[in-house]
Amino acid sequence: MSRPPRIEPSGDVVARIAAIALALPEAHEEDAWTGVRWRIRAKTFAHVLVSQEGYTSAYREMTGIAEPTTVLTLRSTGDELLALAQAGPPYYQPPWSPTVVGMVIDDNTDWDEVAELVTESYLFCAPQKLRRLLAR
Repeated sequence: MSRPPRIEPSGDVVARIAAIALALPEAHEEDAWTGVRWRIRAKTFAHVLVSQEGYTSAYREMTGIAEPTTVLTLRSTGDELLALAQAGPPYYQPPWSPTVVGMVIDDNTDWDEVAELVTESYLFCAPQKLRRLLAR
């Protein structure tokens, strides 16, 4: 049985996240195994993809939602991670990493919240020299 073709996130969603992520010092964008990711050096701080049937998906496995769903994964820690992981939809915490949180991206997405979370994820991954640039 063959798998369905991968569904990629919409160009509008990728562009909105890119506008946030690429404004951060030395951040770069690249195609991921699916979707698009933003990195600081070798560390991924944001990854947008479509969770869909036929492919492994922590979101789908945790929620049972089968229809294609755009999700953004980010890095977090401490109280923020705990709060997001316990908040419920649109947030979830994949079981494969203690520092990753995911969120559904849809028509109800709060893009100010996305900007804050992408920036916090960048700060989690970036070396101290680059974190200081944002503190100025």
